[in-house]
Amino acid sequence: MGYEVHITRAKQWIESGQAPISLREWLAYMKTDPEFRLDGFAEATTPQGETIQTESEGLAVWTAYSKHGVGENMAWFGFSEDQIIVKNPDEEILRKMMQIGKALGAKVQGDDGEEYGEPASPRI
Repeated sequence: MGYEVHITRAKQWIESGQAPISLREWLAYMKTDPEFRLDGFAEATTPQGETIQTESEGLAVWTAYSKHGVGENMAWFGFSEDQIIVKNPDEEILRKMMQIGKALGAKVQGDDGEEYGEPASPRI
């Protein structure tokens, strides 16, 4: 499973439907950020050699991540349930998430409700 961190406009990420980030907004953001590649799928190989693939319309990879491709490492940003989600982000990915949150008028919040960075400014 892993620990998830969310970019959300809601007071609590679990309530993202009450203050949604739309898929359209997420796709529009990615068009402005040349560091992203919209793949729509992610693929990984397990230690047993099995290939696992997941598909999602808003699934993108942050290609400027310093560990991109090292040991098959990728920084995947997924869109689901009116929010953007990253599993097990490190400090570098969290900084990128805060940049995106600021651009979308949203905040970055962990599964346990902790918030990262400055509060987001309201969207105009």
